[in-house]
Amino acid sequence: MIQATQMRVGMAILHEGNLCRVMSVHHHTPGNLRGMVQTKLRNLKSGNSFEHRFRSTDMVERADLEQHEMEFLYADGNGYHFMNTESYEQVAIHQEDLGDAASYLIPNIKVMVELYEHRPVGVELPMTVDLKVTETAPGMKGATASNSGKPATLETGLQVTVPQFINVGDVVRIDTAEGKYLERAK
Repeated sequence: MIQATQMRVGMAILHEGNLCRVMSVHHHTPGNLRGMVQTKLRNLKSGNSFEHRFRSTDMVERADLEQHEMEFLYADGNGYHFMNTESYEQVAIHQEDLGDAASYLIPNIKVMVELYEHRPVGVELPMTVDLKVTETAPGMKGATASNSGKPATLETGLQVTVPQFINVGDVVRIDTAEGKYLERAK
């Protein structure tokens, strides 16, 4: 059990019997009133996001998640399949449990798979991933990289805005936290 003021973004907690991920935390202490912690939580089972206000003195149960490094193998109708890099055991995670993380998964990428009571509940992605551009408009002549962008579709189906000089077949580095283009890779 931890105090509500000790919650941090990304932490997994048990709230009203449900496993939830903390998406945002704001500790608010108005004038002469008691302090409160305004949070945005996502239920890891249903995928629903909601806001909840805790008193700063409330105690919150932190969920005990196991983390194992796993390699993404492939996706099919049953889900996304990962292999434990130590035991070679395979697990499948459904699209709903992965959420937006599925847009960054390419074969052989290593991620940290989070398990709760021996059941996979999500993945922790690396800070950046390198993805190939599969579709984008030709660059405008005379446009500079600093002032204009164009939409591009990447190999996983993710759509991002890239500079004008990026072409189909280029490999780009994407920030997984914000889903934004960082630089051309390689």
